[in-house]
Amino acid sequence: MGKLDGRVAVVTGAAMGNGEGIARVMAKYGAHVALWDISDKVSETAESIKGEGHEATPFTVDVRNFEQCKSAADEIIEKLGKIDILVNNAGVSKMMPFLDMSDEDRDRLFDINIKGVWNSTKAVLPNMQQNQYGKIVIMSSVTGPMVANLGQTAYATTKAALWGFTRALALEVVGSNITVNAICPGMIRTPMVENEARVFSPDDPEPIIQMIAGTIPMGRLGTIHEIGELAAFLASDESTYITGTQVVIDGGSTLPETPTG
Repeated sequence: MGKLDGRVAVVTGAAMGNGEGIARVMAKYGAHVALWDISDKVSETAESIKGEGHEATPFTVDVRNFEQCKSAADEIIEKLGKIDILVNNAGVSKMMPFLDMSDEDRDRLFDINIKGVWNSTKAVLPNMQQNQYGKIVIMSSVTGPMVANLGQTAYATTKAALWGFTRALALEVVGSNITVNAICPGMIRTPMVENEARVFSPDDPEPIIQMIAGTIPMGRLGTIHEIGELAAFLASDESTYITGTQVVIDGGSTLPETPTG
């Protein structure tokens, strides 16, 4: 018996990175995972999960588009009967000084990282309220609510906004037996982090990644599966008395008063 047996879970941005890790772990624990992503790789990831003997269905969804979110949610409810879990993971980052960032780049971050969470939640929440049960997990970050780096003003703004969204929505839906919690990762080994490292070392991101690891008390970056385990806990009935909070998973990177390493 898995702790998510019989549950239907939607994971946005599930083709790769943290979303893939979350989808794989939730499927391992028995959930039928609906993978939403704008990337064609979402089908490949779903097939890989099914190849391991688990249940997964891919959907091509641009979370910036509410109608696409609603259409996918409606199809899942029609075929599987319900949606128990929503993990709002889809997100993008772009490191650029505030005055250099174009309105287009700013709007892309705001539209995916904030409006995408709004759209996905709005599409799924009515079914959860109807069933008087739901687990909503939102991928925030330590960047924004707790720390920041140069060139991350837009990204930090979006992730801090999700903390406010988490708390306000949690209060609004608590009477429907729905919990809403945020995960705040530090440095996790994802394609996004590797791409950011390539900005400084285009040919080989590894030296930059190892330099970052040296500043983290645990001495390494986190893994997408560790993120998945935390998300699965918050999406399970092991966390029934937790709502409206943020859980930091950063290897201790926000602990030192001054940089380590």
